[in-house]
Amino acid sequence: MKREEARKLAKELVGKMTLEEKASQLRYDAPAIPRLGVPAYNWWNEALHGVARAGTATMFPQAIGMAAMFDEPLMKEIGDVISTEARAKFNMQAAHEDRDIYKGLTMWSPNINIFRDPRWGRGHETYGEDPYLTSRLGVQFIEGLQGEGEYLKTAACAKHFAVHSGPEGLRHSFDAKATPKDMWETYLPAFEVAVEEAGVESVMGAYNRTNGEPCCGSKTLLRDILRGKWNFQGHIVSDCWAIRDFHTNHMVTHTATESAALALENGCDINCGVTYLHMMEAYQEGLVTEEQITEAAIHAFTTRYMLGLFDENCEYNAIPYSENDSPAHQALNLKASRESVVLLKNDGILPLSREKIHTLAVIGPTADNVQVLKGNYHGSASQYITIHEGIRAAAGDGIRMVFSEGCHLYKDKLEPLSAGPNDRLSEADAVARMADVVILCLGLDSTLEGEEGDTGNSYAAGDKLDLLLPEPQRALLETVAAAGKPVVVVLTAGSAMDLSYAQEHCSAIVQAWYPGALGGRAVGEILFGDVNPSGRLPVTFYSSENTLPDIKDYSMKGRTYRYMEEKPLYPFGYGLSYTSFAYSGLEAPASVQAGEALTVSVNVKNTGAVEGDEVVEAYISRKGLEDQPIRSLCGFARVHLKAGEEKKVELTVSPRSMLVVAEDGSRSIPAGECVLSVGGGQPDERTLELTGSPCLEASFRVEGSKGID
Repeated sequence: MKREEARKLAKELVGKMTLEEKASQLRYDAPAIPRLGVPAYNWWNEALHGVARAGTATMFPQAIGMAAMFDEPLMKEIGDVISTEARAKFNMQAAHEDRDIYKGLTMWSPNINIFRDPRWGRGHETYGEDPYLTSRLGVQFIEGLQGEGEYLKTAACAKHFAVHSGPEGLRHSFDAKATPKDMWETYLPAFEVAVEEAGVESVMGAYNRTNGEPCCGSKTLLRDILRGKWNFQGHIVSDCWAIRDFHTNHMVTHTATESAALALENGCDINCGVTYLHMMEAYQEGLVTEEQITEAAIHAFTTRYMLGLFDENCEYNAIPYSENDSPAHQALNLKASRESVVLLKNDGILPLSREKIHTLAVIGPTADNVQVLKGNYHGSASQYITIHEGIRAAAGDGIRMVFSEGCHLYKDKLEPLSAGPNDRLSEADAVARMADVVILCLGLDSTLEGEEGDTGNSYAAGDKLDLLLPEPQRALLETVAAAGKPVVVVLTAGSAMDLSYAQEHCSAIVQAWYPGALGGRAVGEILFGDVNPSGRLPVTFYSSENTLPDIKDYSMKGRTYRYMEEKPLYPFGYGLSYTSFAYSGLEAPASVQAGEALTVSVNVKNTGAVEGDEVVEAYISRKGLEDQPIRSLCGFARVHLKAGEEKKVELTVSPRSMLVVAEDGSRSIPAGECVLSVGGGQPDERTLELTGSPCLEASFRVEGSKGID
């Protein structure tokens, strides 16, 4: 249904409501209006990497793992599967008149905030540190969620608008101060693309203030930029209980009534929380008008009409509950898990040989840990395959496997009655010495990094205090490495960690993220070479947190690959393979008119002995201009190549990638020279050290200039 028709119907329906009824519909738990045939509707649902918190669902890798796939088509497929399962659940639940939380069709995903600081606990919910990668994956996920039918399959929600990326402990009172340049160069582009290209149906405000204004009541963000500059037509929802923060923490209002008025006045239609229970008081005190309440209700019901919620013949009404975590969906999930895993180091030990290994040790607190598969905002899968189980299955019957948990995830001992700390180190040492090869499973889970108030053991309200592994795991790593056997580290974490010790002392390092319900199978297959690793880092792995600015500092100076000055441990875009690829024949026009796209092509050949995927990456840098990013990702494509096979890959560099942002936030595409680098990673010194594969370069000139509104 087109928005014009849906809005007309919404306007007619809202016109029949009393003012009190209109106001009641602005809550996330909107009550029924029986006299008008309006059922109750709960706006709060989650779909970060699968339908969450509502029973059985396909549980894909956490968002940061999906970002590591660098695979736009697969992101859209995943979004489509999630929306299918959301509809399947909704149809079943509606038949039972079950309209509770997490059971609607308004999915509060994706999280397209920029993962600017690796200590931020919610970074694993995002698509990483790069605005371009975040934009492209966000568009695909949104389009997959919303579908291509007559009605919206589900309604996606871009969050958290804007400039939300820690610190978690201060988010209810924090003022994120960002320059106009950083806003338009880093923090806003993904939201702009979500609105203007993907047509996202909803936008959620953030908890924090941005440059003095609470985000869920910000005139600048909501009225001037979102509704004004970008002409956003969907509905705006607050983060949960964020409007209450206006008077309790931000202190920009004095009462709940004033907070409700400020949010509504600036365009927040739906309140996740209870502050809009004071909306009628705000009306009676003259703080809001009936027209403002009416318009917000029209926005809300326009979305409900576009979802087909008032049409018995909606095309999605027949989707059966059996679609949840179906075999076909599980197969797609496994594909995503395989593509998400990043090989960070390999001295030749991988892939493991089933013929040469007689005894294999699996050690570590994340090996048999289901929680590390899940991430946060997860559903309940029909089946879980832990890393230990996946390795055992891949190893087969011909290899003896021995196991030790080694240590607790973060506590100093596993058995409470033990007299001292590190009560399993001796066992881990003995197990390691028995084996030909050790698989050491370390890392975090969503109880150690996550959302403020949501973590079971938060060191810093969900954020990390540093980039180090928990102390018991560091002791385990040193003990196992000292056993003198080849050690393969499998790391589960949703963020960059300090792996400098493992880089120096271990034979291989595999970054598995939070790999989803079947993630253990994917890890096992990759370790034994049944699947060739192909993931790429969507974040920078820093050598140490000592070089990072304060987490409260929102300047991008010194942050991410686009602005950092020191050499990273592992660069953004980096990942190894069991084969090798060669690039040749880069073709690019010598010039392009400002505002036009640039199409380039390159030949990629698998020069190794095994088939696999290569991720072709393109980076752009502007020459002769000050205060610009060192380089920026401007294109990527995943290509599968058999051994010896060569393919021509085309990439399109959009005008957005040629933008230059001034200090005042103004944007233009100026005339001048650009350098385009294409290869299997960044054209930086560290990537070359780690891969030995240089990028190809081509220069082109932007002719003319163009200002951007």
